[in-house]
Amino acid sequence: MKPSVIIPMYNESKIIAQSAKTLSEYMCSNFEEYEIIFFDDGSRDNSMRIVESLQLANVRVLGHTPNRGKGSAVREAMLSASGDVKIFTDADLAYGTDVIKKAVDLMASSEKTDIIIGSRNLGDDGYEGYTFKRKLMSKVYIKILCFVGGFKLSDSQCGFKAFRAQTATDIFSECSVDGFAFDFEAILIANKKNKNITEMPVKIINHRESSVRPISDALKMLKDLRRIKKNVNSR
Repeated sequence: MKPSVIIPMYNESKIIAQSAKTLSEYMCSNFEEYEIIFFDDGSRDNSMRIVESLQLANVRVLGHTPNRGKGSAVREAMLSASGDVKIFTDADLAYGTDVIKKAVDLMASSEKTDIIIGSRNLGDDGYEGYTFKRKLMSKVYIKILCFVGGFKLSDSQCGFKAFRAQTATDIFSECSVDGFAFDFEAILIANKKNKNITEMPVKIINHRESSVRPISDALKMLKDLRRIKKNVNSR
């Protein structure tokens, strides 16, 4: 199976060259066919030019201006990707690179699996390196949002997700959320279309300071989630 790996980026000039090189080397060593899409979400720095200057094989650099949000970047890249499996992960490769082959192999071995969602809650080491406070906030945040959303997933907010090609088209062609709540919209649409979702254990490999504001972001997400549920259910 040919994987497409999507990296949404916004003002990532400090890390994007190393991430691009690391990811390119990994993909070249593990897959005969692959593509990597770096999608620039209206960065104010030179993230896009940095990746382009590396001239890496099987890498496409796309983007739009102005900044619209991670959801918009992932959606456009998903609909542009050509792989049999379409994966998105964070620009800092937070979950490492080995999870990519694990996801592709899992998808190849199970014809019934339409979507693979990484989960930090399935293994004992999923939150390794987190401070107690950040781990607690993350777990409470996920449980509240999943309760309101009616999800049965153990980690709906994990930044690593893989979609079978047709499933990606079916879902993201109907998505409209541009911000961080796009994960919920995609999952709600997937549930409505009876897509088979499998969770896969992941752990944070690369730590960096979180930009999430637990209280204000959770309240905004809850508001967005109610609106998304109403929109999806009305279709």
